[in-house]
Amino acid sequence: MAQPIYPEYPPELSQARRQYLLTNLKDWSIAHGLAVRPAPAFVPSEQDPEFALATTAPVTLFPSLFPKSCFEEGLSIQTTYNKLYSAIASDEEWLKPIIEELLDIDSFVEDLWKVHLAVAKDGYVQDLTLGLFRSDYMVHIDSSSSPAVGIKQVEFNTIASSFGGLSSKVSALHQHLESIDAYPSHKDPLIPKGSGVQSSSVPLLATGLAAAHMAYGNSKESRPLCVLFIVQDPERNVFDQRHLEYELSSSHKVRVFRLPFRQILTDTKLDTDRTLLYHAPHDPDTSFEVTTVYFRAGYSPDEYNGEEDWSARLHMERSRAIKCPSVLTQLAGCKKIQQVLATPLSPHLTRFLPNRSEAERIEKTFAPIYPMDLSEAGREARKLASDSESASHYVLKPQREGGGNNIYRKAIPEFLRNTPESHWPAHILMEMIEPPAQKNIIFRNGELQKGGVICELGIYGVCLWKNSKPGGKSEILENWEAGYLLRTKGDQSEEGGVAAGFGAVDSCYLIDI
Repeated sequence: MAQPIYPEYPPELSQARRQYLLTNLKDWSIAHGLAVRPAPAFVPSEQDPEFALATTAPVTLFPSLFPKSCFEEGLSIQTTYNKLYSAIASDEEWLKPIIEELLDIDSFVEDLWKVHLAVAKDGYVQDLTLGLFRSDYMVHIDSSSSPAVGIKQVEFNTIASSFGGLSSKVSALHQHLESIDAYPSHKDPLIPKGSGVQSSSVPLLATGLAAAHMAYGNSKESRPLCVLFIVQDPERNVFDQRHLEYELSSSHKVRVFRLPFRQILTDTKLDTDRTLLYHAPHDPDTSFEVTTVYFRAGYSPDEYNGEEDWSARLHMERSRAIKCPSVLTQLAGCKKIQQVLATPLSPHLTRFLPNRSEAERIEKTFAPIYPMDLSEAGREARKLASDSESASHYVLKPQREGGGNNIYRKAIPEFLRNTPESHWPAHILMEMIEPPAQKNIIFRNGELQKGGVICELGIYGVCLWKNSKPGGKSEILENWEAGYLLRTKGDQSEEGGVAAGFGAVDSCYLIDI
């Protein structure tokens, strides 16, 4: 934890005000869909056999303080990040040798790559790809020379970038609580009333899905068109997804269906030109043509339990529907790609961002990241990771999404001792970002957790592009920043995933540092 930079915050709550705040927080959250299905540890499955109950999503009582300059920088560079990752996902020549380094040591990456090779052999029939991205950052204080506050990237998410729905709701919740004077007044001039920022993620992400739906074009067979959300079943985070679905339906008049990953082969088929057709179980006589497949499942090895699941993913990838993301875009989100770009003195960034000013702004967000292979940088990383003292400044990351997968600080040497050395290159070693200290109160599963917290800012991005032909460049058709998410966790917790049970959704209270 770096030195404090924030004023004293949040204000103390009297017992009566705390009760007033909590009552309004709980009721507003459920009334407006700031909710999740309760975890089995909170409500045993025998008490909710139909998976019908809902509870307030883990939230902070107060919006957290965040430097205005850092917030604005994250927003302003998102379209450049969109450009970068759409170019990477379109450049198989560049991706191939990097991904191939992982094939013998990471079976999940290997199987994703096999899906790509199988489709490439037959030929891709859809050259459009949609990315609903999220770039995650922490505030970092650089005191090496003159102290400076900036943002450093934690990771870049290319698949199932969650909480766009709930982020819009929690910022509205905090503004509502402020409007009804649930918060005590404070006199610090650095925290002016009304400094909260509304997230517009729901309409902006839904507009991205609508753009892909429109770009697909009309059905040649005059079939009704739809967008498919590929989901887990059961899905605790269903309301986050529903907010996007309802916005897509109401504002864009797009028909949306939720399809559990396990039912892909049962409820869809490919016609002779690989058009993807969906037959809803409740209406099997109607054949919908799928324009866009939005993956909110399929990002974790746990979801692939045999050949049938991999056949389902291949079935989707072979189709004419626009994928969000394509399998190559999912692979572009591997931590190995982040490491290749961010390793000090890496030459790769300028391949995709020839504009030097754009590349420099992106570079400034990189924390030092090293491979765990036998290269010169990798040997240095192995030395750092194997020593408990030096390892205390690093995090070891596998090629995984979803939270709960990383190894932190002094736990790294023991993990390496218990892991075959041949598997070390499946990880990257990243220098820990040391965010400034602050406090807040988290409400989770009916309990309050008060104390020091760490905030992680996620900036959403929408990018629709046409994939490059061999030797060519991708063509971006749509590109915009799409709002933000703030996730906050206790400062004793290393992980920040809300769905994984570590963090809470939050909103930003912008201040000048």
